Amino acid sequence: MSLGKAFKHLGIDLRLAGMIGALFLIWLLFDLFTGGRFLTPRNLFNLSVQTASVAVMATGMVFVIVTRHIDLSVGSLLGFLGMIMGTLQLHYLPGIFGHGTAAVWIVAVLAGILCGVLLGGFQGWIIGYLNVPAFIVTLGGLLVWRGAAWWVTSGQTVAPLDQTFKRLGGGTGGSLGATWSWIIGIAAVAAAVAMIFNARKRRARHGFPVKPFPAELALAGIVSAGILGFVALMNAYKVPETAARRILEARGEPVPEGPIDMAQGIAIPVVILLVVAVVMTVIARRTRFGRYVFATGGNPDAAELSGINTRLLTVKIFALMGALTAIAAVIASARLGSVGNDLGTLDELRVIAAAVIGGTALSGGIGTIHGAVIGALIMQSLQSGMAMVGVDAPLQSIVVGVVLVIAVLVDILYRRRFGL
Repeated sequence: MSLGKAFKHLGIDLRLAGMIGALFLIWLLFDLFTGGRFLTPRNLFNLSVQTASVAVMATGMVFVIVTRHIDLSVGSLLGFLGMIMGTLQLHYLPGIFGHGTAAVWIVAVLAGILCGVLLGGFQGWIIGYLNVPAFIVTLGGLLVWRGAAWWVTSGQTVAPLDQTFKRLGGGTGGSLGATWSWIIGIAAVAAAVAMIFNARKRRARHGFPVKPFPAELALAGIVSAGILGFVALMNAYKVPETAARRILEARGEPVPEGPIDMAQGIAIPVVILLVVAVVMTVIARRTRFGRYVFATGGNPDAAELSGINTRLLTVKIFALMGALTAIAAVIASARLGSVGNDLGTLDELRVIAAAVIGGTALSGGIGTIHGAVIGALIMQSLQSGMAMVGVDAPLQSIVVGVVLVIAVLVDILYRRRFGL
């Protein structure tokens, strides 16, 4: 039996296995070329934080591309929304709620998400109801929102941001610590195992073929080992001594005289990404809206004839994309601790590349949330690894561009080979 047939018999997605294999190969090569500096808890912690904002937007880009649209404005919109949230928490909200109060950053985040929904929905309305191609509308948005971000503060950088808000970017105090990381890791294992076997029960109940039970056990074991291994790796990265003392002082806890052993744990941006990925997966697989998205992408004319309001659906998809862009803006600006005019520059290309590398077909109808997240991780791994090796920035762009083209070519050949 060939490897492809064996994977099919076990119900394993060959393309997903290939992406994970490519990711591990990239990690091993960079670890070799950097003398063991790439696969360290510190670097992988930073890699997970750097991936989060692009991965959050990539989950929304899946829906956009699945319905045969494109959104070139997300990078500029991220910068504009980040500027709005930064300006609110620096110049306006402290005068209303008081400096240092939780309401400042909470209201700023909610305002940013609301603006993202409205601006994204407005672009979707132009595309869906005025029939202007998404490429043109979002290309215009790329220019408009970048200019609007400059206009908000006349080109000035907004800093410093609220201290609690900055924790959402994974900086000092922006992680869960060892205990909560293990709690969330164990809960994630329980949820993943339950989902695997509940899916098996549903398929058997409806008469669909199921994987051999040993294969299900093996899959559950691999997933569980991956989750717990990730938690252990994040807990192996220790908080620097100075930062640990500041954290204890901020909590009002006693600061010991000797060394402080404090684990970073899972970064808050990664938690946000996981929540977004789970919610988007549920939307894609378990809701009417998700079914409409994939039905429209598969055959827009048939979807419209079957009663789906494809115009309103387009508005909803771009509004969702706007909300996710706002969440990504929170992560990106909080990580930097400031909002500059270059925030989000070229992120639109990274997001599209992540979705496409993750298996989202530009022809529409096919795409997965987990694939987009892995695609974003592959993109960030390439960039981070090349920076550590010392590859010049122009050559980094060349490599990423070549990888994107090769990924699309492999996807085309894969779908042609298996008739997808």
